[in-house]
Formats: sequence, structure tokens, C-alpha cells
Amino acid sequence: MPAIVLSGFLGSGKTTLLLRLLEATLHKGLKPAILMNELGKRDVDGIGLNPMGKDLGIQKLLDGCVCCSRKQELAGKLKELLLLKPDIVFIELTGVANPEEVALALSEAELIAKVKLHKVVTVMDAEHVLEYNSWLDTDRQLVRTLRRQIETADLLILNKVDLVKADKLVKIEKEIRKQNASSLLMRAEHSVIDLEPILGGIEAAQGAAVGSRVMRPGRSPLVKKKDSANDTYSATTPETRPAPSFSRISTISLQLPADSSVTPKEIEKFLGAQGNNLLRAKGFVRIPRKNKVYQLQFAGKRVTWEPAAYYDADSYLVLIGLDWNEQNVTEAWEQLVST
Repeated sequence: MPAIVLSGFLGSGKTTLLLRLLEATLHKGLKPAILMNELGKRDVDGIGLNPMGKDLGIQKLLDGCVCCSRKQELAGKLKELLLLKPDIVFIELTGVANPEEVALALSEAELIAKVKLHKVVTVMDAEHVLEYNSWLDTDRQLVRTLRRQIETADLLILNKVDLVKADKLVKIEKEIRKQNASSLLMRAEHSVIDLEPILGGIEAAQGAAVGSRVMRPGRSPLVKKKDSANDTYSATTPETRPAPSFSRISTISLQLPADSSVTPKEIEKFLGAQGNNLLRAKGFVRIPRKNKVYQLQFAGKRVTWEPAAYYDADSYLVLIGLDWNEQNVTEAWEQLVST
């Protein structure tokens, strides 16, 4: 079964791309399966994954990163998906995951004869990708992980280009090419691209995936060389496995009581007060005066609210932060929602 790994930093647009890939896969008559990994203890992105009204095979790994703390569970989740006999599996990583580690996991004895790595796709937020190194310089492991997301990708998607001026886009692409000189680089708005470079060669009934990276028994998966001038690969051995993908990031799950009168503006003010420590926030919030549930997304200092008619349960937010005082954040939230 061909596996497509979706990588990229927090809020870059991976889930939006996944939805487009699922729709295209179903239109091609293929049966997809999904493995989603989220750092927080509660799922957000996986709840609305039902394109075209289809109930798809989904496995979720929450409260940790599949490339390190939850890595031992990857094989078991994939084997459960294999029982559904899909034609393709999409593995969406957390924004702080190193896809190289997932590639290594796919070469282990339990999976090597059943799953093959078809593509690694990395999505980047054009508005902020150049600033990541300075924002995250206190976590060297994380900076290295973000570089490996670019270096090991078969396809690079520079997303949200509508938010960036043309001259800055040229500068961004030059910087990306310093880290990956050979892989296809595509520009996108709202993760809209030609999907053929990702899905091309995949056939129904678990047919052979032409052009896939075949992982042969007894060998490590093939991982793109750093700064490769051509499309060549080298085996990564256990002795050269990367360090953990991050060290100073943590998550907080915040509940919003059903009788709370907190407003969207107050929530946005609370998020803004966390400064650069807050990297990502997402969740579901019921707005009493509208009697509707909205999905909140905070990424790159921007907040969006989208109606979520498919969700009708308790309100909550998942916050992902770097070097923050979790107790202070929790106490500030409790004070907000109790007034």
C-alpha cells in the first residue's frame, strides 16, 4: 500500500491539502485511509474529515508526536488501517514532526512488506517561513526538524502566497532551494495545487504505485540527501537517526463552559496576549448569541472562525506553545471564562 506523508510546520495548511487529496482520491475511484497525529490530547482536525459525505477509515494518534513519543504506536495503527484494504494511506504529521523518522518507521519488519513510502509532501506558510528560525531559536531541535521537513520532501508546497509580495516570494524560494535544490516546488493559495504530482501512479485495488520509493527488506528507507544537486537518495541508518524533533513545546487543552458568555473578541484578545509563545491554537467554540458552533484556527498570528455544523459537543481549545508558563495560561483562561 502506498503511503503519502504530509509534513509542515504548525498552521501551514496540511489539513486543507489533505481534504483536497481525499476528494481527488475518491473521484479517481480509489479507497483512502488516514492516520492523523496531533500534539494535543483532544482531536480537532480529524473531526470534520468526511469529504463528499464519505465515512473514511481514520486512525488518530493524539497527545504526542508520531516521530518520537508516539512512534511505537505507528505500526499498530497502520495495521488496523490495512484491514480496511485501502488503496492509499495519508499520514498527516504534527507540525513539529520530522518526516525522516516516519520514513524510518515504515521500514521496520512489521510494515516493510505491506507499506511503501510513495511521497513526502511538505507544506510551508509563505508569510512566516523565513521568520521561523528567529522565532524558534531557543529550541535547536525544532529548528533542525523544520529544516529536515524541507530537505527530505519530494514535493514542496509554498502555501498562502496571496499574503506575500512578489519580491519576497522570490527571496523565500531562494532560501528554500538552499535546503532542497532538486524537489518540485509549487506555489499555492489555500493549498490549491495540481495534485497529479502526488497521486500520479497510484492504482485501485492496491495496484503498483509507479515511481514509489520501494523499501526493500533488510534496508533502511531511502531519504533524500541534504542539499542534493540531483534526485538521488541515501539510506539513513539507526546510528544516524535524528534527535527528538522538539524539546520546549507543550500543549494545553482548555474547556469553555456551556454557560460562559465569553465573546470571540475576548478569546482573540486572550490568544494575542500570549505573544510569540503561542504557536498554534484550534478548537470548537459555541457562540450563544448565534446559537452556532464555530471552528477556531489560530496560526501565524491570524485568527479565523468557520461554522462547524458537523460538531455538536462541548467547546474547547487546544493551544500549542513554546517556553511558556502553562499554569499562568490556564489561570488566565479560567478567569476569562468565569466572569
